[in-house]
Amino acid sequence: MPTVVLVRHGRTAANAAGVLAGRSPGVPLDEAGRAAVTVLAERLRPVRPAVVVSSPLERCAETARGIAAGREVDVDERLTECDYGTWTGRPLAELREERLWKVVQDHPSGVVFPDGESLRAVQQRAVAAVREHDTRLAASDGVGAVWIAVSHADVIKAIVADALGMHLDHFQRLVIDPCSVTVVSYTEHRPFVQRLNDLGGDLRFLHAPDREDRAAATDAVVGGGAGT
Repeated sequence: MPTVVLVRHGRTAANAAGVLAGRSPGVPLDEAGRAAVTVLAERLRPVRPAVVVSSPLERCAETARGIAAGREVDVDERLTECDYGTWTGRPLAELREERLWKVVQDHPSGVVFPDGESLRAVQQRAVAAVREHDTRLAASDGVGAVWIAVSHADVIKAIVADALGMHLDHFQRLVIDPCSVTVVSYTEHRPFVQRLNDLGGDLRFLHAPDREDRAAATDAVVGGGAGT
């Protein structure tokens, strides 16, 4: 099956100020975020993705356009941010005083945000989106296809937790920084997490000549192998 490159959007003023933007409209990248997207676009230039898919929110759409190198960006609502309900727009320092905060940290699979969405629902819709795009691209572009999905930290963490066979209650152990790259290859038997929260690594391996042969392999290499 194809490989998805999960990209978190660049930094926003809300990120820098410690405010939970959630699905608030009108949250663009800040100057640092735009600069980081320019750097990321250069890193991703050799990848030649089959498609670039984005959350509909402005910060993701802006990031996706910056790395798409002129190609059209598809929008998938299932990659959008968690609906944090009444937590949306509030400072994180204030939210830490809420009783629900500790539940979000220790038992996220049991969380439903006030007037919002559950983290279980976020994981279900996001994983379904990734799997469906993978299946479609395998049929149209082959198992060696690579595609980019631009989304949000909690959404990407939920996808990675699923790929690792990790219970959602452990997903807070994962860190996904702005403009980071996380790479997951799906095969018939299991997913492989090839990069996690990568902020500067060489991504040319995603367009290597033997890409399709490696993508068709479903076994892990005993001893770790020689790397990409």
